[in-house]
Amino acid sequence: MQTFGERLKEQRKALGLSQQEFGAVGGVEANAQGRYESGERMPKTDYLMALGRKGVDLLYVLTGERSRLPEGSLNTNERAIIENYRHLDNEDQEAIAQLAASLAEC
Repeated sequence: MQTFGERLKEQRKALGLSQQEFGAVGGVEANAQGRYESGERMPKTDYLMALGRKGVDLLYVLTGERSRLPEGSLNTNERAIIENYRHLDNEDQEAIAQLAASLAEC
């Protein structure tokens, strides 16, 4: 079972951000971000709220359970993308997440 820090790091990598970049989103320095990911420290609420606004799944980071989308909120194409994504290995999922993050910034 993954720890809080491991899930936080996973979310950071899924967005394709360095510790410095991810920490900046939450308003902290890279060394604080590293301590959160290693489990040495726990972040404050304002940090988590800032990450949530960036699209981080806070329920997952805090509990290990993925947030659920309301039934019927996805169209056919979105459902197909998610189903295909779930069949990929972790490395491929990370690559897709980074690609999607890059495309969303354009």
